[in-house]
Amino acid sequence: MTYVTFPVAKALDFVAIGRLCIDLNANEIHRPMEETMTFTKYVGGSPANITIGMSRLGMKTAFIGKIANDQMGRFIASYLECNAIDTSNVVTDRTGAVTGLAFTEIKSPTDCSILMYRDNVADLKLTPDEVQESLIADAKVLLISGTALAQSPSREAVFQALNYAKKHGAVIVFDLDYRPYTWTSPEETAVYYNLAAEKCDIILGTREEFDMMEKFEHNPERDDHITAAKWFDYSAKIVIIKHGKDGSIAYTPDGVGHRAKSFPAKVVKTFGAGDSYAAGFIYGVMQGWTLEKSMEYGSAAACIVISSHSCSDAMPTASQVDEYIERCNRGEITAS
Repeated sequence: MTYVTFPVAKALDFVAIGRLCIDLNANEIHRPMEETMTFTKYVGGSPANITIGMSRLGMKTAFIGKIANDQMGRFIASYLECNAIDTSNVVTDRTGAVTGLAFTEIKSPTDCSILMYRDNVADLKLTPDEVQESLIADAKVLLISGTALAQSPSREAVFQALNYAKKHGAVIVFDLDYRPYTWTSPEETAVYYNLAAEKCDIILGTREEFDMMEKFEHNPERDDHITAAKWFDYSAKIVIIKHGKDGSIAYTPDGVGHRAKSFPAKVVKTFGAGDSYAAGFIYGVMQGWTLEKSMEYGSAAACIVISSHSCSDAMPTASQVDEYIERCNRGEITAS
């Protein structure tokens, strides 16, 4: 059954708005940050990673965001361009803002953490008038993420992008991407997340992220069906609630909870899984696949990324995902 219909005759398959930053992943794994001496630099930020993932899967993509007027900002722009991502709406800040940094700690495959530097970052300086309506008008899908809602003027820029997407019939995807350290209070977070989610066709997040959104709701049992049902009264057609190692469930307006098998992985670190899952899932839905097949594809893409040191660099191509699934089905890959 088809739950989402994508507009045709659009020049772009996918455009995202939001965070562009630098990931500095620890080279000395299995030790705490205090003892880590060297890091490898990658482009980061959930919407950036998802866009890179979509481009690697063969989609025509673009990004809307703001970068610092420094070496890191230029590195980000160059990396996006090398991955065939349209950067015509990636704006350079002129106020002295800096590039956000994310240092990662990899103590073990299951014990990973991120130390973020987000003061005066360029990506949160994007203004509504810098969002190009023509770019969104040309896109089949607009993806927003929660981090960009944390501060003004980025917050207003996201809502302007949502208005353009509604006006031009783009399918809107909301990756919740909740980072508590960028918000003033839980109440502020819940209000703006809910206002944005009301406009979105596909919503993806962890159980904990949906809990955060329900601060003013009554759902003491944390019931997925209650959580998902609220959004079907607005624009949502698919709500995915992720439960970590227990897998993800895609809920639809007919009340069905769709599950799909997961795949084993030789895990190096846990971060990046959600971004690669989102890219694989959205790609599958855009191909007209069933939700179950799309979820499996997202799961396989996530396994590839968590088996690698990087996130953005590890985003797989379609042939790599297909090969990974085939190898798992033949029993050649086992969990570690």
